[in-house]
Amino acid sequence: MSSASGDPVRTLVVWVPDWPVVALVREGKADADEPTAVLAKGVVVSSSPAARADGVRPGLRRRDAQARCPQLAVHDADPARDHRMFAPIIARIEELAPGVQLREAGLCALPAKGPARYYGGEAAAATVLTGALADLGVEGVRAGVADGPFTAEQAARATGPDAPLRIVPPGAAAAFLAPLPVTALADESADLFARLGVHTLGQLAALPAVRLVERFGPRGARLHALAAGVDSQRIEARTPPPELHREVSFEPPLEIAEQVAFGIRMAAEEFVAALGAVDLVCTELRVALTGDRGDHSERVWLHPGMFDASAIVDRVRWQLAEQGLRSPVARVRIEPERVDAASHHVRGLFGSGPEERVHHALARVQSMLGHRGVVTPQVGGGRWLAERQVLVPWGDRVVTADRARPWPGSLPDPLPSTVFPVPVPVAVTDRDGDMVAVDGRGELTAEPVVLVEQGRSRPLRGWAGPWPVIERGWDPARARTAHRFQVVDAQQTAWLLVCEEGVWHAEGRYD
Repeated sequence: MSSASGDPVRTLVVWVPDWPVVALVREGKADADEPTAVLAKGVVVSSSPAARADGVRPGLRRRDAQARCPQLAVHDADPARDHRMFAPIIARIEELAPGVQLREAGLCALPAKGPARYYGGEAAAATVLTGALADLGVEGVRAGVADGPFTAEQAARATGPDAPLRIVPPGAAAAFLAPLPVTALADESADLFARLGVHTLGQLAALPAVRLVERFGPRGARLHALAAGVDSQRIEARTPPPELHREVSFEPPLEIAEQVAFGIRMAAEEFVAALGAVDLVCTELRVALTGDRGDHSERVWLHPGMFDASAIVDRVRWQLAEQGLRSPVARVRIEPERVDAASHHVRGLFGSGPEERVHHALARVQSMLGHRGVVTPQVGGGRWLAERQVLVPWGDRVVTADRARPWPGSLPDPLPSTVFPVPVPVAVTDRDGDMVAVDGRGELTAEPVVLVEQGRSRPLRGWAGPWPVIERGWDPARARTAHRFQVVDAQQTAWLLVCEEGVWHAEGRYD
C-alpha cells in the first residue's frame, strides 16, 4: 500500500540474518554451534556465526571458504526448504500485525502505521514482533523502520547484535542512504556505476534522474528514486496459503508399523480432500516421523501421477520399515512438498491415461514386493561407469551426483554398451607372455599384445591409452589412482580396461 500522493509509506521490516543456515538448523540438518555455510552455484550465500568467526562471508567461493575454515560443513542452497521453514515464522507475525509482505525467505515487510498505533509506537511494535519470534526459538532477529520498504530493509541490515532495531526518522531516508554502497541496490548495474566512479547511493542520487532514464529507461528512474529515499513501492500483503498439512499424535506411542498406518488413514483422506477443495493434487509428499524420545525421520516421496490416501499410507509404512525410529512413534506429519493444478491430472482421475495405468500397475507390484521391489535406472555422475547407473525405487526422488559437473578422468562419449557391475578380472601380456603394467611415470612397461579374459586368449589388433583417473588425492585412506585403456581384439570386439596397481580388469565392452 502507498499514500495517495505517492510519498513513501512508513514501513517496518523484520529480518532474520543468514536465514538459509537458520532454516538448516531448525530442520535438524546442521548444528547451530558448528561452522556451516550454504552455497549456491559454488558461492557462499549464508554462513553461521562460527563460520563468520573464521572469515567465511557471503560471496566467497567454496575453495576459499574451506581454506579459511577447513572444518566447514557445506550444504547446497534449497529455496523450498527456506520458504517452508519460514512459513510458521511469517504466520506468527501475521497474528500480531496485518498486511505482511514476504520479500524473501527470512525477510518480510509491513506498514508500520497500524502496529505503531496499536502497540504504542514504532519501536514498541518492532519489539513485540521480534520478541514473538524469539519465543519461537529464532535468535538474532533484526528490525528496521523507515520511509519505504527499501530504506527500512537497509535500516534492518545496518543493525547489530547489540542494537537489533534501527529507526530512520520520517524525511531522513536520503541522508541515511547516502553513505551506503551502490551494491545495496542489488542491481546488475552496480558494477557499471562503480566503474563510472559512482560508489555510494548519495553519489547516485546526485546524478540527474533524466540521465539515468536515458541510459536505463524506467529502471533508471526506479534506481534513482531508491537511492534518493523516495521509495513509493506498494506493500503487497500476501494471501496466507491454506493449511494443507495433517499431523497425527499417538498417545500412547505406537510400536507396530501397521498400527501407525491404520492410525493415519483418516488424516491421509482429509489431506487429499483438502487439496481437492482448492483444486490441487500432490505429486511430492513430505513425511516426518517423530519418536517418543525425540528421534526424527523425514523423507520426501515422489509420485509420477498424484498421491491418494492409500499411497500416502503405503509411504508411511515403507518409511517406518526402511528408516525406522529408535523409539515408538509419537507423531506423524504429512505435508505437500509440491502440488499441481488438478486440471493437469483429469485423465488420470478416471484411469484413462496410459502413464497412470502403468503407475498403478507398478505401485501394486511394489506394495507386494516392498518399496525396493520395483526400481528404475537413472544416469548419475561419477568417474566410473558402474557409479553412473543408479537404481532408484519407483516413486522416489532421484538423489544422485550431478552428471553435469566436471568429473576429471571420466570417460567421454560414446560409452560402452555393456557395463560390468562387478569388474571382470583380465590379464594383459606382452610378446614374451609377461604381464604389462603402468610405471610411476604413467607409461606402459611393454606393448600390450594379448588380452586374457576368462581363460581365453584374445590377440590385440590395436590399443589406446593410458588415461589416468585420480580420485581423492587429499585423503590417503580413500585415494585411488588407476589408468584406463581401450583395446580391440582380433574378433573386432572393443574393450574398456583398467589397470590399477598392476592389476587389470574390464570395466565395459563396446558391443
